[in-house]
Amino acid sequence: MCMHFAVAHAEATLNIGSKRFTESYVLGEILSQTAAPFSPVHHHQGLGNTAIVFNALKSGNIDVYPEYMGTINTEILKHDSATPLAQLQSELALQGLGIAVPLGFNNTYALAMRPEVAGSKAAGNAPQTLTGLSAHTALRFGLSHEFLGRADGWPGLAQRYHLPQQATGLDHGIAYEALNARQVDVIDIYSTDAKIKQLGLRVLVDDGNYFPRYDAVLLYRLDVPSRFPKAWAAIRQLEGKIDNTRMIAMNAAVELDGQSFAAVAQQFVAKSSASPPARTGFLQKLLGDDFSRLSRQHLLLVAAAVLLACAVGIPLGIIAASRPRLRNAVMAVVGILQTVPSLALLAMLIPLLGKIGFMPALIALSLYALLPIVRNTCVGLAQVPTGLRLAAQALGLSARDRLLHIDLPLALPMLLAGIQTAAVMSVGTATIAAFIGAGGYGERIAIGLALNDNQMLLAGALPAAALALLTQWGFDLLERWLIRGPRTGHDKH
Repeated sequence: MCMHFAVAHAEATLNIGSKRFTESYVLGEILSQTAAPFSPVHHHQGLGNTAIVFNALKSGNIDVYPEYMGTINTEILKHDSATPLAQLQSELALQGLGIAVPLGFNNTYALAMRPEVAGSKAAGNAPQTLTGLSAHTALRFGLSHEFLGRADGWPGLAQRYHLPQQATGLDHGIAYEALNARQVDVIDIYSTDAKIKQLGLRVLVDDGNYFPRYDAVLLYRLDVPSRFPKAWAAIRQLEGKIDNTRMIAMNAAVELDGQSFAAVAQQFVAKSSASPPARTGFLQKLLGDDFSRLSRQHLLLVAAAVLLACAVGIPLGIIAASRPRLRNAVMAVVGILQTVPSLALLAMLIPLLGKIGFMPALIALSLYALLPIVRNTCVGLAQVPTGLRLAAQALGLSARDRLLHIDLPLALPMLLAGIQTAAVMSVGTATIAAFIGAGGYGERIAIGLALNDNQMLLAGALPAAALALLTQWGFDLLERWLIRGPRTGHDKH
């Protein structure tokens, strides 16, 4: 959620980040609302995993975000064992970063099982500890993607406890549903997750003390206190104010009671004793206050990406059509670009550009849109009758004039079909851009995934689908007017 306040445009904006799970969304909103009276604030919510958010912090795209000591120690600074805070501060200072404001709770990793599995017929042999898992080779593990790759995650855990099981990757937001649906038997959890108690899960004891403490803190740029002195002073007042019970209750208010991140944060910041807001309905989610903002962001991103792809793709298609020796190479390059997974491409562009948000998303979408534009331009030009070209040469037309006045007009139907395909594809692909802070309807989809909220998923997917249909219809109209011409009442068939 972006918050804009009536302040001078010249005043700097405090950029706050959050990861893509409930607790981080809530903490990001708490930081935003705490700082809002003292500074313009922009909450870049749901930016993705640790690597993406930390790169955004290093590059200056965000100024502060909630993080955990265990993650800083093992995942960010790559230590194999617990490291004193002073050493962590010293290493981060070399990158212009620091740790501050311990919030008061420890959200450690753990593994959990369904109660009926833990209490099955062989209840006496059911694992109570992580060590006990090694004897239960038939158990199905469904672990979050980040946990599967973290230094303090599955690889080290499996080695420490000699676990022979193979793990399947799951989004953290849907892992509980997969567990409840009996698709998996064991998942990784955060100890402050609200659904642990709701589903009655057995949390396995870390009897080998594998997991470090994950005390919640703020990771920030060292120049933040001097750039935003009043806002930072207000944020520092949060130190020690959120214990485990309070954090679990706020997570439950979002995940179980259907409240918004902003509403839960507002109750905390205002310390309101009023009754909590009612669960948000589907129509409220679909047509909420953010609808116009997300629509503008999505439209701008798609339009800019398609225009950029046309500016690059049409010349490439002309080259491929006019120079057969280069055709295969050009088509191979644009074809390979479309095979790169979208999230991987976005993640690679962030460190290359030193930015999150609009720019890397624009470049990625433009690269994906190239193939249909280049291919259709090339095919359309290749289908121009040879006789017309020879006639143009006989009339003394230059190659440029032949291209502009004969080849491209005749190839226009095929060219427009390629641009239409690229535009419709871009509407769908643009939803992925929300995972790096570019906004659009994908922001709702990311939240829906994090909360396993089907209504929120639909609130993002339906507008995107409607926009894709409108785009296709618009191109059909454009083709009618540019190629067939407007119909009149004098047409005879």
